Amino acid sequence: MSPPSSRPAGTLSRLAAERTDLLPEDRETLARLVESWSIVADLALSDLVLWVPTWNEAGLVAVAQVRPSTAPTAVPDDAIGTFAPRGRHRALDQAVAYGRPIAVRDVQRERVPTGVEAYPVRRDGRVIGVIARHPAAAPRVAGRLEEIYLTSADDLLAMIVDGLFPYDGTEDDTGLAPRVADGLVRLDAAGTVEYASPNAVNAMRRLGLARDLVGASLAQVSMRLSHRPGPVDAALSAVAGGRSAGGADIENQSATVLLRGYPLFRRGERVGALVFCRDVTDLRRRERALVSKDATIRETHHRVKNNLQTVAAMLRLQARRATTQEAREALAEAELRVAAIAIVHESLSGDSADYVDFDAIADRIIGLIRDLGPAFAGEGSAATRLVREGGWGSLSSDLATPLAMVVSELLHNAVEHAAPTSVVVRLAREEGQLVLTVEDDGRGLPAGFALEDAGLGLSIVTSLVTGDLLGECEVGPAEGGGTLVRIAVPREA
Repeated sequence: MSPPSSRPAGTLSRLAAERTDLLPEDRETLARLVESWSIVADLALSDLVLWVPTWNEAGLVAVAQVRPSTAPTAVPDDAIGTFAPRGRHRALDQAVAYGRPIAVRDVQRERVPTGVEAYPVRRDGRVIGVIARHPAAAPRVAGRLEEIYLTSADDLLAMIVDGLFPYDGTEDDTGLAPRVADGLVRLDAAGTVEYASPNAVNAMRRLGLARDLVGASLAQVSMRLSHRPGPVDAALSAVAGGRSAGGADIENQSATVLLRGYPLFRRGERVGALVFCRDVTDLRRRERALVSKDATIRETHHRVKNNLQTVAAMLRLQARRATTQEAREALAEAELRVAAIAIVHESLSGDSADYVDFDAIADRIIGLIRDLGPAFAGEGSAATRLVREGGWGSLSSDLATPLAMVVSELLHNAVEHAAPTSVVVRLAREEGQLVLTVEDDGRGLPAGFALEDAGLGLSIVTSLVTGDLLGECEVGPAEGGGTLVRIAVPREA
């Protein structure tokens, strides 16, 4: 048995754009079909290949292919990109020419194909593609289950021809695409269970079902089994009743089962539905555990932020009581370093515990430097203009924390030692690197300056950049006077 396989929609769009006259809307229709057709292949016990007419009407080109997970493949080779000139496949040519399905069936078993079948895909009355159905030579299942599979496949293929499948606005964004083997329930037009596969029955039994599922209303059974706190889930009733396409959970203390509904239509009237059941108990428990863990991490960051802010306030209070200017400056520097780390933890306590908006952090640090500037530059000094240009956007916490310290130390150094009138912080992304430049118009570097002989602030910067972040640090004169510091670190540092 071969696993399901299908090329991405991008391959389909590229081939269709290069070799056909299909409109963008036509290509989008085909792409939506390809996203949903694996369930059809599984039910049909067949490989499906999507062909589209070439621009010169000389034949057809294969743009997508899917193999079933329920039967051996009948098309072991990759057909995508293959050209079929007119006349090579009569069924495909007829489906394109007449706009109707071409079926080849067993006389004894009307649901069993005996050869390749063709089903046209239409949009606005035009045939924009045709699905070739290649049945497996030796289906894996037999009996009632096989009959339900093949009947359901015929229903969905007929809906494709009528333009009723895939459904509008019901894309699965949960990553839990339905699988035939998980469990299948077939409903009649009233929502009564006509057939339930053994796996579907097992899933419902795990929820606590004690009666026979066949002959029961799946919507009523689902609502009785669901003990989720809160208001009644209208989506669950609609999906389980076969009235709506989409997904819903049946959840109680014992288990969680995901339902995925596929209403079936014939000549515009609903004649029943397929409901796939998947036991997602372990998955939902892991999701809840992750949510709880994420909340715990955010709460931890919040408490760390509060503690750091308390330490910063104590340092500020101690600085006010200091009797010497040197002590006041040292305490102010310590307050700034603690406050910069607190800003990062405050950001991490928000919506995400992994990534933060570094541009907002940089702006907060600039605000801190403005507030603490007089303590560094001395009372009566002219106010320094501090601005940010560019941005880095979202960064991981592993990068954000040391880079916040770097920005803080460089701004503090510029304000304290250079006596500038303006300091510009530039953030940019360049060729896989995060580049930070801090440029001031102050008094410039002292004669004979060497980075190895720098003070505590630049030593902290150098250690963080070259040691923790595996980056580079350059310090030199700025054009027109002043100092320019350039930091470059890998984005994945």
